[in-house]
Amino acid sequence: MHSVHQLFAKINFRNISTNPPLLLSMLLFVLIFIGTLLLKLPIAVHRPISWLDALFFSTSASTVTGLSPFDTNETFTFFGELVLMVLIQVGGIGVMAFAVFFVILLGKKVSVRQRQLMQEALNAPSLGGVIRLVSWILVLSFAIELVGAFFLALRFVPEFGWARGLFYSLFHSISGFNQAGFSLFPDSMGAYVGDPLINLTMITMITVGGIGFTVLAELLSTHRFRRLSLHAQVMIVGTLVFNCIAVLAVFLIEYNNPRSLGPLGLSDKMWAAFFQGISPRTSGLTTIDPAGLSQATLLLTMLMMFIGAGSTSTSGGIKLTTFMIVIAQAFTFLKGRREVVIYRRTIRHQVIVRAVAVISISLLAVLIGLFLLCLSENQPFLVILFEVVSAFGTAGETIGATADLTPFGKVVIMILMFFGKVGPLTLAFSVTKRSHVDIRYPDGEIYTG
Repeated sequence: MHSVHQLFAKINFRNISTNPPLLLSMLLFVLIFIGTLLLKLPIAVHRPISWLDALFFSTSASTVTGLSPFDTNETFTFFGELVLMVLIQVGGIGVMAFAVFFVILLGKKVSVRQRQLMQEALNAPSLGGVIRLVSWILVLSFAIELVGAFFLALRFVPEFGWARGLFYSLFHSISGFNQAGFSLFPDSMGAYVGDPLINLTMITMITVGGIGFTVLAELLSTHRFRRLSLHAQVMIVGTLVFNCIAVLAVFLIEYNNPRSLGPLGLSDKMWAAFFQGISPRTSGLTTIDPAGLSQATLLLTMLMMFIGAGSTSTSGGIKLTTFMIVIAQAFTFLKGRREVVIYRRTIRHQVIVRAVAVISISLLAVLIGLFLLCLSENQPFLVILFEVVSAFGTAGETIGATADLTPFGKVVIMILMFFGKVGPLTLAFSVTKRSHVDIRYPDGEIYTG
């Protein structure tokens, strides 16, 4: 144990700059590196894969994306699938959270620097209560995943037997809760398109994992909507509104589409629209082939993947609250008001600037990735755009681009997945020096619009 603690002390980075965003990015990079080594082992694969493909799978799992150039079940052995599951679990909840929790189990004291890292990772307002929040997050996450695995086992155990059925249940429960698009089935969850138990369990896992840990903590402490924080209120209302709109839109647009909902019965159509309307915003699991969706639904899906779920959740994207703040700012401008007000609460100017910065940097990243892939890939523009947005949003859905990516294209997608998981501002702050200047310059006029 003493040697383990010494190893963790090195992760403290005492001899280098204490830049929390940079350290968090480095921890994720280390996780990806370890995952690559494990997935390259002969015991992990049925047939040898290249180092680039091992790195791609490790990056996709660690960033809880789910994009994969090969079929997961046919490529990896039980050991390889177990490695993917662990990468999804650690990458989803956070490397630093597990590291701190491990130190707590060893009975060691968590340093101020480690608390600062957790504060940065969880967007916590202060250092106080961070360790308690980390412990609570891990315990709650494991509990939710076990409950999800139990309900999935009711279907998978009779179908695949005890050993395989329980592993499939746990794997897909972890994949769903952590918003990863990995599945051990060749058609994702397509075989269960009309199964109420599978649909309800997976959507519940995806929704609970995507709403954010801070919101979950508030919901467990109070059951009155008005007592919730503004963030929790906006997140809950936004999730309900966006999910309802997306489900209804998918159902109406795809109802007669022969490549998606068309051949299904009414009940299966409703379940398929329910799953496809909610899953893409945070997870890449599907019950219908996304390649068969109409262009309008694909555009809606890309918008949902770009937005993502909640802050401090296991998903990527710009985050739902970021999108809603910018929309509120736009309406405030159109109404001629000075301040953005949501639920009788004024949104600070710094928060609005941060939201605009997140969206601006994210759009720039998507456009650069799109440009590079248009140069390297011989695929239709819509297919490439969908792949880029899916990688950035760590959603994991694809309409056929992943399997045919060139080596350069795989590198671009891996960078986008890493960027989407770490977060635009976190990655920007990790490579730039933040300074506070008290100089005030004269106002200047630039015409816009």
